Amino acid sequence: MNATKKVTGAARREGWGSLRKLPSGRWQARYPGPDGEMYTARTEDDKSLTFFTKTDARVWLAATHAKIALGEWEPPALVAARLRAEATAEKARSIGFTEYAERWIEMVRMEPGRSGKKRAVGTVRAYRSKITGYLIPEFEDTPIRQIDVARIREMTTRLDQIPSPLNPKSKFNGVTRPVLIVLMMILRQAARESLIPAAPNISIPRQESVRHDAEHDPGEDVASPEQVEDIYEALPDEWAIAGLLAAWCQLRRGECLGLQRRDIEWHDDGSATLHVRRQLNANTGDYTDLKSDAGKRSLSIPKLIRRRLRQHLRDHVGHEAKAPVIPTSPRGSVPLSNTRWGHIWSETRDSVKSLPPRFRFHDLRHTGLTIFAQEGATLAELMRRGGHSDIHIVLRYQHATMERDRELSDRMSERVAARLKAGRLDSENEAEEDREGHL
Repeated sequence: MNATKKVTGAARREGWGSLRKLPSGRWQARYPGPDGEMYTARTEDDKSLTFFTKTDARVWLAATHAKIALGEWEPPALVAARLRAEATAEKARSIGFTEYAERWIEMVRMEPGRSGKKRAVGTVRAYRSKITGYLIPEFEDTPIRQIDVARIREMTTRLDQIPSPLNPKSKFNGVTRPVLIVLMMILRQAARESLIPAAPNISIPRQESVRHDAEHDPGEDVASPEQVEDIYEALPDEWAIAGLLAAWCQLRRGECLGLQRRDIEWHDDGSATLHVRRQLNANTGDYTDLKSDAGKRSLSIPKLIRRRLRQHLRDHVGHEAKAPVIPTSPRGSVPLSNTRWGHIWSETRDSVKSLPPRFRFHDLRHTGLTIFAQEGATLAELMRRGGHSDIHIVLRYQHATMERDRELSDRMSERVAARLKAGRLDSENEAEEDREGHL
């Protein structure tokens, strides 16, 4: 009598593939792939797959065989990788605004901008203030892909209703435009990352004056030489030179406060050169590089302030090369902060009755560049003097050159008219003499 020996765990060859009963009692399926490799059954997420019954394993083998025959089979690892990528992409597309905005601001902080340089600390801080102050309260965890034109217009309407802290009567508050700019920067990056098909088609409103109304005369932003003198006289002695440096050397506030003794070069002929090399950063309180390479420049110091500058250096500035020209205390080593200067300027401006309302310290620089343009400076010379990298900014001084152009045009007209008039008189006199001779 022959006994049939039961072999537990041995592979049972099927018509295609093979089955094996595991010690656990479950069944494992193996099959040859079209790439010539042998595969065991795996789940879609590439984990081991076993079956409760032999029939279940056979059904799975048959289905896999059919996929191979139809050309629909893929290696299990490749299927799992694709599914993970799809799941990741779907999760990314569902990311909320707050999470993505935080990720975006970190990217902006770490990666270089279009210039190839990292963005300034103040720039990143300004972006973050718009995000935390306006955008996150507006959108919170709204998925990025749900922020559309209608939703942005709702936000814009609310922002437009915020009164301007600088001028409550102004139609513009200076908030809406910069907030929209940051929002669109975020959404354009989301489009580049394929989180959304494209950024919403939103036009950014043009920059409007917040400080002044529509009837404001831009000429009021230019002080007269007499008003500059009034400002100099009104400022405290130890810091008064800042007003002259802003007006007649056309310096920005941070450039004034960033000056050191070594930046002023005196020459044997009595002339002097001012080297602009750094700024006192309003955000960090430290010396930092200027915003652009164009800001680094050397300027001839006008004769009208040299004597006062020498006196200021003698009375208020330390002897060290790095001593600040505008120190916190006489001959001190710490530069006056932007914040404290703001208070000093505000008190001084209010005490000078001849100045128009809301006249800024920066308007002194505007004054100097305007007068420089009136003297016939070219746009290139204005860009160099002011440390501008964008010619469109310098074009604002074209009105000054046009005034000069009109003045010269009028002089030319008067001179030509006078010559023509003199010529006519000479002709009339000659004709009169001829008539008298005939008589």
